[in-house]
Amino acid sequence: MGTLTPRFWETKRLEEMSREEWESLCDGCGKCCLHKLEDEDTGDLVPTNVACRLLDRRTGLCSDYRNRRAHVPECVRLTPAKVRTIDWLPSTCAYRLLEYGEPLPQWHPLITGDPESVKRAGESVSGWTVSEDEAGPLEHHMLDRAL
Repeated sequence: MGTLTPRFWETKRLEEMSREEWESLCDGCGKCCLHKLEDEDTGDLVPTNVACRLLDRRTGLCSDYRNRRAHVPECVRLTPAKVRTIDWLPSTCAYRLLEYGEPLPQWHPLITGDPESVKRAGESVSGWTVSEDEAGPLEHHMLDRAL
């Protein structure tokens, strides 16, 4: 791993970031790896507590990030262009925040220097999800809150 430019997220646009900088923006919360359902009446997306089969539900990280699309073809590879069009990214997502000129949350690992700060802040899905392989119907797992 190379060396990150100090506070690069404050001076670079998403398109200008190196691959290492881009990847470091992900806080590892796992929220984007939860299944969502679309409300037939409103078109709104409703999050569930059902995680992708590749999500390590203890750590909140993908268990095979490099090869995830081989196992889960519908897994979305984020790009700056996709960040602008995807409406299901969590409100705390660094990619989304930076695209819209917002600062990173104070608990973000790039701010704290500690990847565990996401869990301590209560922003990780670690500990409260079920794997899609064990869940059954998603309708039984809808959350009553936004992510």
